[in-house]
Formats: sequence, C-alpha cells, structure tokens
Amino acid sequence: MGCGRTLAAIGLGLVLTSCRNAPPVPHGPSLTRVDGLGSLSFPNSGAASAQDAFLRGVLLLHSFEFSPAAEQFRRAQAADPTFALAYWGEAMTYNHPLWREQDRDAALAALGRLGPTPDARASRAPTDRERRYLAAVEALYGEGSKHDRDQAYMRAMASLEAAYPDDMEARAFHALAILGSRDGVRDFATYMRAAATVQPVFDANPDHPGAAHYLIHAFDDPVHAPLGLPAARRYSGIAPGAAHAQHMTSHIFLALGMWDDVIAANVRARDKQDADRAAHGRPANACGHYSSWLQYGYLMRGEAAKAAGLLDACHARMSASPTDSERGYFLAMRARQIIDTGDWSLASRWTWSPPAGDDARSATSRFEYGFTNAFAAAEQGDLGAARALAALGWPNDAGTGIELDELAGLIATRTGRVDEGLRRLQAAAAAEDAMPFEFGPPALQKPTFELLGEELLRAGRTGEARAAFERAEGRTPGRTAVLDGLKRSAGSQ
Repeated sequence: MGCGRTLAAIGLGLVLTSCRNAPPVPHGPSLTRVDGLGSLSFPNSGAASAQDAFLRGVLLLHSFEFSPAAEQFRRAQAADPTFALAYWGEAMTYNHPLWREQDRDAALAALGRLGPTPDARASRAPTDRERRYLAAVEALYGEGSKHDRDQAYMRAMASLEAAYPDDMEARAFHALAILGSRDGVRDFATYMRAAATVQPVFDANPDHPGAAHYLIHAFDDPVHAPLGLPAARRYSGIAPGAAHAQHMTSHIFLALGMWDDVIAANVRARDKQDADRAAHGRPANACGHYSSWLQYGYLMRGEAAKAAGLLDACHARMSASPTDSERGYFLAMRARQIIDTGDWSLASRWTWSPPAGDDARSATSRFEYGFTNAFAAAEQGDLGAARALAALGWPNDAGTGIELDELAGLIATRTGRVDEGLRRLQAAAAAEDAMPFEFGPPALQKPTFELLGEELLRAGRTGEARAAFERAEGRTPGRTAVLDGLKRSAGSQ
C-alpha cells in the first residue's frame, strides 16, 4: 500500500471512529427545503414573516454565497427588527474563513444594529441556544488577533454543539470553524477532525449544503479526495441556485484527475455566476475563479483552443482597470496556457505590462509574468532571459525561491552542467514536497517533480525519471505532462 493510500486509510479511520463516538443522528424538527439551495432544520425565535429570508440566508451562507446571504438576513431584520439571529447571520457573512478574509468593521456594524454592546445584544436573544450563537459570533469579532479570535470562535462553537448535540447547524458551523482555525495551513489531522464533526450532519440530512460543502473542503487533496466523492456527487444537485456549490464539487474531481467532471462543474458555476451578475446589471466575470478552473480542465483534456478562448476574454480585461484578483487569474491562466501546452511561441500572444508599484502584489505580478516568459525563452534555447530574471531581486517567499531554482536548473542543464542542474531541480522538488498540499490547479507554474522528471528523461536517467513522475502523480493526479512522462519513462526502459 502506497503512502497516499495509507494516509487516506488513516483519514477514513479517524472519520469513522469519530462518527461512531458522535451523538445519535437526531430525529428532531422536520426539515425545511428551499428550492435551489438545500434543506435544514434551524428552530429559532424569529417572527414567521422573517423565516423564509432567514433560512435562505443560512443556506446561502453554507454555500459561501456571502453577498446574497447578507441581503437575505437584512430582509429578515426588516421583517422582525428584534430577531437576534438575523443579525448574527449577517455578521457571519463578513467572515470568509477558508479564504482568510474578514471584514470585522462591517460585522460589528451589523451587530451594532441589534444592540450597542455584547450584553445588550445577548439580552435580545430569548433562549440559551440563541444566546450561545450570539456569544460565538461576539468571540469571532472580539478583541485580539484574528488567529486568537478564530480559536475562541471554534471553542465557542464546540461548547454550543456539546450543549445542544441535536442541533445540526451548530455541528456544521463548528466543523467550518475547525477548518478555519489553521490560518490557511492545511493540516491533515485538523481537517479529518472537521470531517468527523460534520459527517453526522450529512448522514442525517444528505441535502444539507453545509455538510456536503465542508466534507469536500476537509477531503480536498489528492490523498483524501476519494473520501469526498460522495459529497461532491451530491452537492451540485443540493444547491443548483448557488454558483459556488456548482464549482466546489470540482475540487474533488480535480484532485482525482476527473477532467470531464471538472469542466462540467465549472461550466455550470460560470454560467450561474454570469446569470446572477447579469441580473444585477454587471458584466460576465472573464477573469474569475470558475473560468480559471475551467481553462485548466480544458488544458488537461487537450482542448487548448477552448482554453485559449477563455484566456483571450480574460486578457481583454487587462486593458480595462483590472482588479488585483483579475490580474492574478490572468497571470495563472497565461502561465498554464503556455507551459502546459508547451507552445513557447504563445508568450508573445498575451502580452501585458505588469504594475510598477513597490507593493508586494505588484512585485509578485512582475515576477510571475517574467517567470513565464523566461521559462518559455529557456525552453527555446534563449537563456539570457532566464538569467536576467534570476539576477533581479524578488520577494523572499517559498514559491518564488522554488521557481528561481527551477530556472537555475534549466540554465545549468541547457549549458552542459547536467548534474548541477539536476541537483537544483531536486532541491526545488524537495522544497515543494515540504509544503502542504494545495487544492486546485498547481500553485507553481511548473510543478517541480514534473520538471525534474522531464530533465531526467532528457539526461537518459529513465529509472529516476519514472520515480519523479510517480511523485508528481501523487501531488497532481492526472496531469497530462505527468501521464506522458510516465509513459515515456516506462517505454524507455
């Protein structure tokens, strides 16, 4: 049994053990289903006139449709100005735990409309359970660093779940708090604990959007992705009215190299998002998360023309005051189109002038744009561009250092210093291997084990090349270049 399979088995064991120790699946209040968003049971003290908006808000919140959820919670507040959980819900929409984003000021402003202080707000909640929900969100937006507040919130949700073990919403939000407790660092043990926390919700209500969503996040890596496949298969049907739900299934599909499913999921997500934007008088999102993942799926399925069409639309945005996010997606899509197709001439097709500012984002943009150009130039025998990029000063972060090592390795192998070049690439691969698994398309423009395998093949060291490609397959299953490398290294022996 390989390492990946062993870890997956350990993860499954942790989940099953924790689920066996969990409280029995409740048979409490009946579920409320909202077409297009899923179903839940969330008893509360709000007025009847506020229930539809409130429950829609909670379901949208579970699918990370934060802005529409906030609108629904404000509708619930308008219907019942004394409804404490409606203010709790709006405050929750300003915390995006897995994106490491939080608007504390907006959240405190929402809570402030319920009452001027935590004690005043708590007095508006008529039950102990609802006061505990408010206390948890007060901890989330209280004093101290974001890390400390995230930890306090997680503890508050654990206490709420323990006090009300039949409350599946408390259990689901506790699981999300666990996922958000690691400051963006993927930790297998923590993520398995989150999975074990939320699995009983999925068992009790397979149409609960948060249960499916958080299970997918918990299993969102190549090792554990098989455990997330049932939730991924279910989630798009649970919440067809949420674009993020359509996209989120592709996290599992991508980690398993299921490219047809990746494409189908992100077509649905993109089309739903664009329809929502059109309804609000906004243009399509050409440089967005869903288009970026869709382009990657097309590239892995060998449909380079479709991928290029998406990049063309994103490139057009670069001349129209793009946001930082749009610039980031453009750079990633451009790099993939050039490097994953191996068509080095494309570097001159999607040209751009990166921002000249001194801030870290501008520097990163200049480096990523330059790296793609330098890599393409080196593959065409022009080592001057690669040397020029490597000679400049760049932000001292792990990803930049690894990519500079890749360039240095290419320069060395192409100038006859093969052993030196391979040592640099092996160092880059070791550095990437020490990093946590990334969800989604590779964070590095050229995955290191993949590049090492290609250079080992070039040097005639086929056995070592095959081992490198096998390591690459473990980190990025189903990538076209990796499968090709495995085939060539096996055929050469």
